[in-house]
Amino acid sequence: MVIETMREKKLSYRETARRFEINSHHRIQDWERIYLTDGPEGFTVERRGRGSKGRPRKLPKEVESDLLAEVQRLRAENEYLKNLQALVLERERRQWKKPW
Repeated sequence: MVIETMREKKLSYRETARRFEINSHHRIQDWERIYLTDGPEGFTVERRGRGSKGRPRKLPKEVESDLLAEVQRLRAENEYLKNLQALVLERERRQWKKPW
């Protein structure tokens, strides 16, 4: 209601704080930011205190097994490419050492 009144009557933050007897005009700025980003529903979200880092989410078993399989496949591919690169470099080195 405060932000809607401020926007309708085109009041400044300080004027709005005085009219609604709010101690700090910075609170009005914060409320307006919430109103503009989330709409009126944004005020139903609890915003006090530090946010929780929370526990890491557990993935479903199927997703976890798929990710592990992908990691193993990529590791094997990486090892193959390293060996291939070593063979190519060895072949090039031998070509340059051939006696003419």
